[in-house]
Amino acid sequence: MKPRVSLQDSALRNGNFSLRIDPVRSEDVGLYEAQVKYRTEVHSCHVELGVITVTLSPPNPVIENELLLMSCNSSHRASLVETCWFHKEDLGPTSRTFCSLSGTLSVLHPAMSDAGSWRCQLRYSDKEIISAAFNLQILGFDGPTNPVVYAAAGSAAD
Repeated sequence: MKPRVSLQDSALRNGNFSLRIDPVRSEDVGLYEAQVKYRTEVHSCHVELGVITVTLSPPNPVIENELLLMSCNSSHRASLVETCWFHKEDLGPTSRTFCSLSGTLSVLHPAMSDAGSWRCQLRYSDKEIISAAFNLQILGFDGPTNPVVYAAAGSAAD
């Protein structure tokens, strides 16, 4: 897994034996064991790493008005009950929520207003809730709705 894996050497003296994986990949799913030996004592802990994957089709950045499919999947073993998509949650009245039984959201004509922060949330039969956030980029025109722009003769126009 090198060079994606590291230990924080400066934290070892303080008893922090954390393993950092950056970036996490789907194949990193599984059970990890940490074992620390100090003199005659051996301490160990087990951590299970689950992975949630957000897939865009076509991939980021998305072209304005082209069909966009966003899917969200997890390595969790229980049955998926519901998938919810949240767009711009923290921005008050412009935020939107979409929920469905499948993990896929279709955006028929993505617009510049669809760009920004999205979060998918997966709810499972064992009451587990898993979520992932990502930033959606849209390539398009975000200009005035009126295509006529006036500029004074001799000046610049954008």
